[in-house]
Amino acid sequence: MSQFDNTLSRGDNTFIKTKPEMLNNFYGTTDIFPYWVADMDFQVAQPITQELDRLVKRGVFAYEFNEEGIFSAISHWYSTRHQIELSEKNFVQVPGVLSGIALLLRQFTQTGDAVLIHTPAYHQFANLINKADRKLVKSELIIDDVNELSDVDGNGYQIDFEQFERQIQAENVKAMIFCNPHNPTGRVWSQAELELLVAIAARHQVLIISDEIHSDIIFSDSKFISLASFDYENIITLIGSPAKTFGMHSISNGYVYTNNQSLLSTIKHEVSGMYLDHGNAFTSFATIAAYEKGAAWLDEMLAYLEETQVWIQDFITDNIPQIRVFKPEGTYQVWFDFSGLGLDEETLKSLVFKQAKMGLTPGIWFGAKSPQYMRMNVATSRFNIVKSFELLKSAVAAIGTFEPAKKEAKEDNISGCC
Repeated sequence: MSQFDNTLSRGDNTFIKTKPEMLNNFYGTTDIFPYWVADMDFQVAQPITQELDRLVKRGVFAYEFNEEGIFSAISHWYSTRHQIELSEKNFVQVPGVLSGIALLLRQFTQTGDAVLIHTPAYHQFANLINKADRKLVKSELIIDDVNELSDVDGNGYQIDFEQFERQIQAENVKAMIFCNPHNPTGRVWSQAELELLVAIAARHQVLIISDEIHSDIIFSDSKFISLASFDYENIITLIGSPAKTFGMHSISNGYVYTNNQSLLSTIKHEVSGMYLDHGNAFTSFATIAAYEKGAAWLDEMLAYLEETQVWIQDFITDNIPQIRVFKPEGTYQVWFDFSGLGLDEETLKSLVFKQAKMGLTPGIWFGAKSPQYMRMNVATSRFNIVKSFELLKSAVAAIGTFEPAKKEAKEDNISGCC
């Protein structure tokens, strides 16, 4: 039995994913298993808990910062884990990845400037761009199972590079928020794809803000390549948050990195000017413990998650082949296309949310054009996964055949969490 079969109790907490008011608001019921928020049900690695216990038992909470220790731990992690050499002097600590992106948008673009994202995309990217009064440009990913730029088969999502460059030119795009690995589709972009993306950005002098928070959640056939390894001066990566890797969502900072000394100087000046460049002792020492002592825990979790994803694909293929599963190359999110069931939007919601009791995230939150797409966070026990898919199988078997509804999808105005 794996340690990851023992997940958190949902009773004695105020976790966002289980708040009754949020479940009722999104799903119209609380009798549902929440797979929507992108955090873990797993207990964190023991070295993290031990370090937090040490700080509490010490009983002294004086001023205490250790940025040097954090940057050293992250640099060593990326060297051994991803074979990327990062200078400890080129990091800037920020309160979180999203606050870091918000700060960078305001620092390096002007009101009204066009900022591009690849959709479907993590919904907070669009939220940050809109709230900064920048112009949101959506470059839609295409689905094609033949991908000459990738060595991994099975996911289907690709960047439409011709459209991407046309939009940059037509909209006079100044910056882009890039997601690698990609949330919600699970793509881990290949070397060839990244080279082409960087070449296009360089041709038009577009600033790339690369959110690489899922960089450690990579599965066996894929390899993560950071944009920090590319020789293009206008790249800022946000790579150092341990939130997704180690389940530290509520106690983690973010870490901005760039090799461009001019950009780095500007970022440091702005962040320090707002006194945002250090965390509290719990965050700091938990981060160091995670990166220095958490590798074995992470390896076991990745193996568990990969087994879960294989089980889901096999189950869907054998029992509900009308549903398409986009094989994730990274992240612990799984992206589904339910259009093969031939159900209208409301019937599909009733099937998934009410009958199967699966609290999936609607794809239109991420800018998907069809409500037939949904995302599932699978970082929970296999027991929960199996129970949910058995319910889904029974629900599909019970509904019979429906004619597809001719109804225009609407995009929800979602600015919520995670």
